[in-house]
Amino acid sequence: MPPIFDKPSFEKYDYVVIGGGSGGSGTARRAASYGKKVAIIEATATPGGTCVNVDLQDRFRHHAAGYKFTNVGNPTFDWKAFKPQRDAYISRLNKIYETNWAKEGIEYHHGYGKLTSPNTVEVTRADGHKYTLQAEHITIAVGGTPTIPSDDKIPGASLGTDSDGFFALEEQPKRVAVIGAGYIAVELAGIFNALGTEAHLIIRGETVLRTFDPTIQETLTPWMEKTGVHIHRGSNVTRVDGVRGQALTVSTDKGEKIEVDTVLWAIGRHPLTQNLGLESAGIKTDEKGDIVVDEYQNTNVKNIYAIGDVQGKWLLTPVAIAAGRRLSNRLFGPEAFKNDHLNYDNISTVVFSHPPIGTVGLTEPQARKKYGDDAIKIYRTSFKSLYFSQVDEEHKEPTVYKLIVAGPEEKVVGVHLIGQGSDEALQGFGVAVKMGATKKDLDDTVAIHPTSAEELVTLR
Repeated sequence: MPPIFDKPSFEKYDYVVIGGGSGGSGTARRAASYGKKVAIIEATATPGGTCVNVDLQDRFRHHAAGYKFTNVGNPTFDWKAFKPQRDAYISRLNKIYETNWAKEGIEYHHGYGKLTSPNTVEVTRADGHKYTLQAEHITIAVGGTPTIPSDDKIPGASLGTDSDGFFALEEQPKRVAVIGAGYIAVELAGIFNALGTEAHLIIRGETVLRTFDPTIQETLTPWMEKTGVHIHRGSNVTRVDGVRGQALTVSTDKGEKIEVDTVLWAIGRHPLTQNLGLESAGIKTDEKGDIVVDEYQNTNVKNIYAIGDVQGKWLLTPVAIAAGRRLSNRLFGPEAFKNDHLNYDNISTVVFSHPPIGTVGLTEPQARKKYGDDAIKIYRTSFKSLYFSQVDEEHKEPTVYKLIVAGPEEKVVGVHLIGQGSDEALQGFGVAVKMGATKKDLDDTVAIHPTSAEELVTLR
């Protein structure tokens, strides 16, 4: 097992990172590659962060019939058998993090890190033992945690769990209420529904994914309902009654009472910035508690930086890793990297909904606001993937592709995809948007046939 340090090995480190998630690991490993003395402080016993630790039956039967598979039976999912298998896989990933740190000379300090000055971090181990690490540079990469309303605000709210708790469920609930309309709520409701759980999705608005392009919202919301998810629109939860581990009743401001076995809150996340000693170092946060940084990840205090969810921008694992690596390039790399930083424009993202979503760039409302209505042109196509050609019409998933272009040169400023394979297809088109591709560039690209993605280079 890789060593876990319980005291400083150096009088002063080049780099101390508070938080051993994907972003913290990414920046620490990049710094170590430049030969720097690096330490990571991680409070939990499971390095890797949120993405590593906490990130079908009817469909199979319907599709099989279309392709003339017979005697497929009625497949069931064994949650009790799958959970320990999944947990074992995550445990292996945790150990890989530790092993990689050790190989690259990064000290792993298992304890709670707290700033005591602009250049010192106090580490408190589980046994109460404390010691201090001094560093030339310090990065805060402690991430965030799911938000659950207080019982004062919503009586009984604490009877529910959150997206972290989803992975701790020992048994598959027969009925579940997922509260929220964002990508975590959509993904988890979709998983429950696909595995045969009666899934209720309680949303405040009329559609899911309200920050996404309207076309995505308007396509996914009715399809989720068609596939069996019970969506309760325009609803706010007012209370939760019952006993943990038994039946629960979710009441809404529309007078509904929804009987379920599990309540899962997916209403957002907040940064883990409390008790970090930010005041001791003089670090500024905004009204949400996010650490305020500039484009180079600098806080207002010299030589202290923040990356990932804790700084409130683009709460995605690859974003934290990319920002962390570029930060270390700038701090410790060669002259060519002296201005290296992450550009947060045109970041690609996907939602593992049913069907999946891929999106990059501006939504249509954002594009019209930025460039003006007259400068915007929309190319759009709706179709059924070739895969579904042999499937009954009722079970054919929708595919909708939307291209948003701006100006006379028709620069591509937004790509929004929903449909089978959209998550995989987006990566290449994300590169194109990042490079400033125009509609003509797509038109000049020969299609790959037969694929769904070819529709993006044949739009008229």
